[in-house]
Amino acid sequence: MRRIGVAMAALMLLGASVAAANPRIAVDLATGRVIEHEQAFQRWYPASLTKLMTVYIVFSAIRSGQMTLETPIAMSVPAASEPPSKMYFKPGERFPLDSAIKYLMIKSANDVAVAIAEAVAGSKEAFVAEMNATAVRLGMLSTRFVNPHGLPASGQYTTARDMAVLAVALRRDFPEFAPYFGYEGFAMGSSTEENHNLLIGRFQGADGMKTGFICASGFNQVSSATRNGKTVISVVLGALSQQARAEESARMLQETLTSSGAGGVTLMNLAPYGEGRDVVADISANICTKTAQAERNDDRDEDGKLVLNSPYLVELQRERRLVQAPASPATTGVEIALSRVPIPMARPSDGPGGEVKPIAASAFTAPAAPAAEAMPLRSSVPIPIPRPET
Repeated sequence: MRRIGVAMAALMLLGASVAAANPRIAVDLATGRVIEHEQAFQRWYPASLTKLMTVYIVFSAIRSGQMTLETPIAMSVPAASEPPSKMYFKPGERFPLDSAIKYLMIKSANDVAVAIAEAVAGSKEAFVAEMNATAVRLGMLSTRFVNPHGLPASGQYTTARDMAVLAVALRRDFPEFAPYFGYEGFAMGSSTEENHNLLIGRFQGADGMKTGFICASGFNQVSSATRNGKTVISVVLGALSQQARAEESARMLQETLTSSGAGGVTLMNLAPYGEGRDVVADISANICTKTAQAERNDDRDEDGKLVLNSPYLVELQRERRLVQAPASPATTGVEIALSRVPIPMARPSDGPGGEVKPIAASAFTAPAAPAAEAMPLRSSVPIPIPRPET
């Protein structure tokens, strides 16, 4: 009885803290300094942020010579049976790993996540074991994976701090693969998909990472941005809408980019804190109700376009750029203008390289990057309605 009482008390405290603020953290990549954090050790459902660990292992397999970007990935029966968001390939269909990574990072395809896992490790279970071993090696103190895509599953959780550790590791260990995080979308034949990350092309210097959503987690986002060679990372968990997570991510990136990055605690030295942090938060009641959905619809203009009220986000001043992601090895990596691509009806959905030796997770080295072009600041930016994701 006492154990039940303690658990209930922890849940009550958790509910109060979740209502007060969402887990978040912002880090200067070069120094590892934490510029801002709130509930950074609170356990949370990662949703599709899970796919950041999936691609970390894929990049490791490419680096080791086990695979190449041309390696064919086959869709299996178990992979094809995964719920949306997905590519809807039939069992036996094949596509190059390069395309698979694009499907994973842009479309957030759950069927492709499992197909990749099977190709890398032989089975989903073996791949998940590698995910967890890698998390331990990187120093992710409170993360456990049970699948490679982030669909709802008991026992799967992470923290804002751990996701920042993973994001830093990806940018540090695999700089040659950084473009995969910032593609605006892809084309596969006559089909097109756009990235769910609303910062790409709208925030000065934004260079991607990953978004995620399930009812229990709310709207999650890991973002990175680079200006004048300075790269920063932000993590936002549990936002109440796509608009909110984009605006909060933009704010945190802006403040971290304009901070000195001197003094203070580092990501690896940040001590755990927070009452009830080991109880995995579930905010479904704040996310997937009719009232919550109606409130999110209020964030749209009279044309049905979502409006972002942030001085750091601007309207896209050019056509969307897509990369080719064919289901055959030919013609990958070609940029095309969205206006020249026939856009089909949306499918139902819920929701590269020299040898570089990995270094300890406590070291932080920012990859070289060109200065971003200056963009004007403008508030109240109407943007297209994003498709749901996982």
